[in-house]
Amino acid sequence: MIVLWDLYNEPGNSGYGNKSMALLKKTFEWGREVNPSQPLTAGVWRLKLKDLNEYQLENSDVISYHNYEDDNLHKEWIDSLKIYGRPLICTEYMARTRNSRFENILPMLEKENVSAINWGLVAGKTNTIYAWDTPIPDGSEPELWFHDIFRKDGTSYSKDEIELIKRLTGIK
Repeated sequence: MIVLWDLYNEPGNSGYGNKSMALLKKTFEWGREVNPSQPLTAGVWRLKLKDLNEYQLENSDVISYHNYEDDNLHKEWIDSLKIYGRPLICTEYMARTRNSRFENILPMLEKENVSAINWGLVAGKTNTIYAWDTPIPDGSEPELWFHDIFRKDGTSYSKDEIELIKRLTGIK
């Protein structure tokens, strides 16, 4: 089942800024041409990309966003996005090393009625147990994982996190 189409991940990233606008506009145009039954979105992710953000927010059926900040700063983003009067979906969060953790973010998202997608699940080839700016050359497991929930063998990084996720999502 497809819930929504996230058309463009982080427009303007890698220093492209507004050079990404033409492709962003085309991406929405292509998405609308096929007349999908699911909503279209492109998540805002960096406040300083004002022109791109404005276009994304005006053209998204639901508002999606990335936020790797702690719960207080994350809540500020939510408050600024609620003014659009559309459902909110946080499509990237959870950076344990930046105090964006399940235990402080998920309860706040639930209280604010914001859906969330955790894109890191199992430690593996995407290497999202490692923070962007903290490589470990020998590939050993960091003491504090950045993303991800499970090891390759299926054991959890944190039993407490698993219990919290189960409780908040109603999984038995």
